[in-house]
Amino acid sequence: MATVYLLLGSNLGDRANNIENALEELNKIGIIILKKSSLYETKPWGYTEQPDFLNLAIECSTNLTPFDLLREIKKIEIKLGRENTIKYGPRIIDIDIILYDNLILKSDTLTIPHPLMHKREFVLKPLCEIAPYLIHPEFKVSLKELLNQII
Repeated sequence: MATVYLLLGSNLGDRANNIENALEELNKIGIIILKKSSLYETKPWGYTEQPDFLNLAIECSTNLTPFDLLREIKKIEIKLGRENTIKYGPRIIDIDIILYDNLILKSDTLTIPHPLMHKREFVLKPLCEIAPYLIHPEFKVSLKELLNQII
């Protein structure tokens, strides 16, 4: 089983309920949630003219390959009502693969570790709540050190 870190976010509708529904759907596809951060309210990143987000990080186990996991996550997002809008735009639910074991993967459809995680406080804060000393596979520093570099 692989250990995976996911970030969930929502800024439309009942944000907390959207995240809870996503967690239930992840559970249905065999994702075993090991740790869950608190909910964090954060300002939007990229496109700022939209409502604030709620974000939550989870540590989980899965037998799915990275590409199968991505495919299942996209199905969950659609099932819960996500629509494609502008890049970094508002969304009912967003689920990102942040880390997958110590894997470094770069493809046209998936990059692991998430390529912008080290620049985003809204990713690092919830991750540091559940895994502050986890080492980033490329940068070889802890998530806590990455967070301290940007705050």
